[in-house]
Amino acid sequence: MSPALRQRLALYCQLMRIDKPIGTLLLLWPTLWAIWIASNGHPPLAILAIFVLGTFLMRSAGCVINDYADRDFDGQVARTSGRPFARKAVSGREALLLATGLALLSLLLILPLNALTLELSVIAVLVAASYPFTKRFFPLPQAYLGIAFSFGIPMAFAAITGTVPGTAWLLTLATGFWVVAYDTAYAMADKPDDLKIGIKTSAITFGDHDVLAIMLCHAVFLLLLSWLGLQWRFGNTFYVFVLFSVILIIIQYREIKGRDRQRCFKVFLDNNRVGAALFAGIALDYLLR
Repeated sequence: MSPALRQRLALYCQLMRIDKPIGTLLLLWPTLWAIWIASNGHPPLAILAIFVLGTFLMRSAGCVINDYADRDFDGQVARTSGRPFARKAVSGREALLLATGLALLSLLLILPLNALTLELSVIAVLVAASYPFTKRFFPLPQAYLGIAFSFGIPMAFAAITGTVPGTAWLLTLATGFWVVAYDTAYAMADKPDDLKIGIKTSAITFGDHDVLAIMLCHAVFLLLLSWLGLQWRFGNTFYVFVLFSVILIIIQYREIKGRDRQRCFKVFLDNNRVGAALFAGIALDYLLR
């Protein structure tokens, strides 16, 4: 491989955030919750593999589109000033081709699945591709991101059961509140820069009530999830991990209440532990039945 090609591939990996898997993990946890619940704790390995790889591909495509959409802004934000577009190291054409290729690969992955899953995947792609542009006009783009990051749930139910029950849509709604919570913390880290360049975020819209809004979203998320646990007849094991998640979120409150930019970003990252804890509770509950 020539040095020039190696350099281009390294830039594409940066665009895809391969070196920063947190986004893939935050997208993956709700999908895994849904796969385990839809399959009663016995996920088909082929479907599991399709969704894990598809999550990686779609998150990567979303990152590329996001950087393309924000190419005129990232250089003005401290945290994103080193990204390829901010350094003018890649072209818009390269990014669009890369995002299209990743989306097509994810589509090929789900072709063996049923028609409902394919139909839902089209909606998922459209939402993911349009999300970055909502920051221009929509005061709560994190709510739109909540739809994008929760859409693996109805897709998982459709792939495994051939239908999407009401409880799956409620889990999607609950997860949307979680996404708003952690991505608002993420937006708090960029708030001074975003105010200067005129981008809309929930951290700006909530103003001085940003911390309260985050905690309320977490509360709605966990209350809905706890109620759904009763519908799915989860036992004490699941609720022990819900309680553990509550403790993790209380710790997050202590971190963000001072609105320190680095601590807010750390809180965003720490939600990976919340997602993992809830998955452990679901998986262990089925395992111990």
